[in-house]
Amino acid sequence: MAMLFVGACDKRRAIPKNSNYLMFGHFFGFCDGEQCIEIFRLEQERLLEDTKDKYPRTDDFYQGAYVRQTSAHFDACKDLKDFFPADLLLESNHVIGQPDAGDWGGLYIEYNFDGTHQFWLLDLNKRNVPAKYHAFIDKVEEKISLLQ
Repeated sequence: MAMLFVGACDKRRAIPKNSNYLMFGHFFGFCDGEQCIEIFRLEQERLLEDTKDKYPRTDDFYQGAYVRQTSAHFDACKDLKDFFPADLLLESNHVIGQPDAGDWGGLYIEYNFDGTHQFWLLDLNKRNVPAKYHAFIDKVEEKISLLQ
């Protein structure tokens, strides 16, 4: 019986692999502190924050460990999917620009909806990124700042 209660209270339960979500976050290589890598997973009814804070790879999806955030945090960013630029889904490269090349950081974006599952690393130096993504970059950074 005690094991049931312990398992029920664990906030790091496995997340179904087939659920729809948008992951977003930023990363900075030459940085100190917990704020250097912030990655979130936005699902239909909840927001989760990654606790591993690992620098994202360019060749594979981010593997995190997630903790549920408050409903106020979810409410602050639940509309982020509305700003997602559909043109990203047409990109042939996972890396757009030169994320964090000059210690200016990068964004990690992962899209998993209705069988379409892709990820990208976007440069935070918008001179290196097509203008069609600038508003989305700004919106992601805005949402991250609301969550800190």
